[in-house]
Amino acid sequence: MINQQQRHIPVMGKEVTELLVTDQKGVYVDATYGRGGHSDLILRKIHASGRLFAFDRDPDAISAAIESHGLDRRFEAVHSKFSRLKAELADRLTQVKVSGIVADLGVSSPQLDCAKRGFSFLKDANLDLRMDPSDGVPASQWLQHVNEKSLARVLSQADERFARRIARAVVEQRKRKKIQSTLELANLVEGCVPRKEKNKHPATRTFLALRLYVNDERKELAKFLPQCVDILRRGGRLVVLTFHSVEDRIVKHFMRENARSFSAPDWDPQPTGPTLKIIGPVRRPSQEEIRSNRRARSAVMRVAERIG
Repeated sequence: MINQQQRHIPVMGKEVTELLVTDQKGVYVDATYGRGGHSDLILRKIHASGRLFAFDRDPDAISAAIESHGLDRRFEAVHSKFSRLKAELADRLTQVKVSGIVADLGVSSPQLDCAKRGFSFLKDANLDLRMDPSDGVPASQWLQHVNEKSLARVLSQADERFARRIARAVVEQRKRKKIQSTLELANLVEGCVPRKEKNKHPATRTFLALRLYVNDERKELAKFLPQCVDILRRGGRLVVLTFHSVEDRIVKHFMRENARSFSAPDWDPQPTGPTLKIIGPVRRPSQEEIRSNRRARSAVMRVAERIG
C-alpha cells in the first residue's frame, strides 16, 4: 500500500464529499483520480453496495489506484480520458446512471513533483507536459515545428498578454538551438516579460497554454461535460474543481446554459426545460486550507444537480 504521507491531499475534500455523496448506495465517478484523495473520501462515505469508478489518462495514476484500492470490490480504475466517460461506463454497467461525478481538473501534485514529466518550470527536465506519455507528442517536439502565429494564438488562449513577444522569441531561439528543457523555456519566457506579477512566475501562463494544447484539455472538457448530464440520475450531482480561469469559464458557461430554459423550435410547442440546477454559490478553499496546502489557493468549485 502507498504510504499515507505520499497520498495526494485533496483540495476541498470535505466539501466535495458532502456535496457529492447524496446516496450512499449509489454509483459514483472520480473523473480525475490523480493520487486518489477524493476517491479515498468517497469510499469512506459510500455503502458496501455502492460503486466508484476512477478515471485517469495517466498510467502512473492508474498504477497508484490499483495499488491503493485494487482490493476494494466497490472500486474500479479506468485508464481512459474522461471524454470517453459514457462509453467506458457502458462497458461496465447494465444501466449507465450515476449518483455523482467529481472532476478535479488540471495537473496533479505528483505530476508537478515528478521532474521528468516536465510539468514544472521550477525543475530542469525534458519539456514533455503530456498527461499520458504514450499519447501524442511532447511539447518540445511541437515547439520545433509550430509557426509563430499559431504559437501566439495558443499562448493567448491561456490569457498570456505577451503571447506574440514570446512566440517570436521561441521561433528565433530554435533557429540557434532546440528548446528541449523546462528551464530553457522558462528562462526564455522570463526574458520576454517586462512586467512581473507578484507571486507568479512569468512562465506560468506559457506552461499552462502548452499543457492545455498538448493534452487537448479544452476539447476533452467540452466533450466530458455533456456526458455528465446524460448519465447523472435525477438528483445526481456534478462537482468540478478548476484552478485557472480558462477551464473555469468553460465549466461556468456550461452549467449556466444547462440551468436555463430554451425556446422551442416552431415545430415543437414544448419548451426545452433546464437539465441542471446550480447548487449554491462558487466555493473556494478556506484560508486555513490554503495555509496548509498552497496549491489550493486558486481552486474554484462549482456544483450542479441533475433535474428534469
